[in-house]
Amino acid sequence: MKFDKNEFAKTLGDRVREVRKYRGFTIEELATDAEMESRHLGRIEYGNINTSVFHIYRLCYSLNVNLGELFGAIPLQPNKTKKDSPPN
Repeated sequence: MKFDKNEFAKTLGDRVREVRKYRGFTIEELATDAEMESRHLGRIEYGNINTSVFHIYRLCYSLNVNLGELFGAIPLQPNKTKKDSPPN
C-alpha cells in the first residue's frame, strides 16, 4: 500500500473540520484564534495543501486537542519493507 500525501491532507482536513464544528468555531473564529488566515484554514480543511507542523500545533492549541486526538482519525499504514519507497 502506497502512502498518498493528498489523501493524508484530505483526511487531516476532514478531521480539523470535524473538531472545529464540534467545538463550535466558524472558520473565521478558529483562524483568528490560531493566528492564521481563514483562506489558509479553508485550504487545510479541504485538503488542498499540506500545512506546516507549526500550523497544526496552533490548530491543536486553539481546538484544545492534542496531536494524538487530531491524528487519531488517520489510518495507520502497514510497516514498510526495505523495497518500499519512502513517501513523497
